[in-house]
Amino acid sequence: MKRRLLLTGAAALGATGLTGCASPTIADYAGEKPVLDLRKYFNGTVDAWGVFTNRSGKVVKRFTVVMKCSWSGEPGREVGVLDEDFVYSDGTTQKRIWTLKRTPGEGGQGRYTGTAGDVVGEAQGEERGNAFYWSYDLDLPVDGRNIVVHFEDWMYQMDERVMLNRATMSKWGVTLGEVTLSFTKR
Repeated sequence: MKRRLLLTGAAALGATGLTGCASPTIADYAGEKPVLDLRKYFNGTVDAWGVFTNRSGKVVKRFTVVMKCSWSGEPGREVGVLDEDFVYSDGTTQKRIWTLKRTPGEGGQGRYTGTAGDVVGEAQGEERGNAFYWSYDLDLPVDGRNIVVHFEDWMYQMDERVMLNRATMSKWGVTLGEVTLSFTKR
């Protein structure tokens, strides 16, 4: 009997430990404020500062981004263009132009799909509360060749001007590094 209780207790503790390590979901942020509306935040000019860190946490790239953002279309089905100009600390530059499409979501917030020249397929995202979750595959130039990596972005609106972004980059489920960004709306 004691052995059965010990095994049951160990199994319950193990299950509790596993659920404690579960990844967050967008629903976890539903009640957070300020409520994010990508169409309002990413409208006009937004500046960003970021770093890419490798698996060991070492900063391997620093960069700035100037984003020119606009939206058009009927309410609830808007299309956004995020025209991003990157400047890296080594002097190199890059341009990415996102086209986002919004469809209505829960509580008036939205679901989004997105495309860009270096995005493989279509990005998928959803906003809830103050957060936005964005998942996509990117064709990334590395050491003279391109590799497709997976990104999972979490963005959190802090106030009307500031948003923080943490993105994990992986390949075949192995984390390669992280991108951390701070956005400031002009």
